[in-house]
Amino acid sequence: MLALFDPLYLIIMAPVLIFSLYAQWLVKSRYQTYSKYGLRSGMTGAQIARQILRANGVTDVDVEETRGWLSDHYSPNERKLRLSSGVYNGKSVAAAGIAAHETGHAIQHDTGYAVMTAWQALAKPASVGSNLAFWLIFIGFMMGAMGLIHLGIVLFSFLVAFQIVTLPVEFNASSRAKQLLYEHGIVRGEEYQGVAAVLNAAAMTYVAAAAASVAQLLYFLIRAGLLGGRND
Repeated sequence: MLALFDPLYLIIMAPVLIFSLYAQWLVKSRYQTYSKYGLRSGMTGAQIARQILRANGVTDVDVEETRGWLSDHYSPNERKLRLSSGVYNGKSVAAAGIAAHETGHAIQHDTGYAVMTAWQALAKPASVGSNLAFWLIFIGFMMGAMGLIHLGIVLFSFLVAFQIVTLPVEFNASSRAKQLLYEHGIVRGEEYQGVAAVLNAAAMTYVAAAAASVAQLLYFLIRAGLLGGRND
């Protein structure tokens, strides 16, 4: 049975929580650091994204400015690449790295990158799982209804799978970004190292999210008696 304050939960989740906080601090720190390093090319993030898209024959993706800090993302359904103001208008090493990374996602989509296709297929089940799983598991434990618990765990597993599949999608986008920036001569020398530092830090946040979801699933499995013994 789940307790309000379960020591097992703290034991399992504390390490990944610490790692998550470190990853968030690192990406913020590196973004702030490399936002101060101007590109010798003088290009903005929006100009970089559009140039890379054109060079790769992607002509049906709009590049737009969006609100929020590091709210940059690519929407496959809308075919829109949205860059936060600091990246869209920024002429820094950090802006170049993030703009190229999101452009990498647009290229993945355009070329039919298989892992991204799987990621898209898991998006809807993962969304449903994230909204319902905790309630089903909580109610199941309160009522002693193992069927609800098992259903909640199955739904939560879709979220775990989605976050695991997210990792190769993000790593590949970062790899494409670094290669494209170098090939197009947008970044040079130490600028390339700065881009790598920013993107590597950002990748850690996805690793942390996946680790947290796996740890959460492990906890549910143990408490449901499906892993490591009985539910007590």
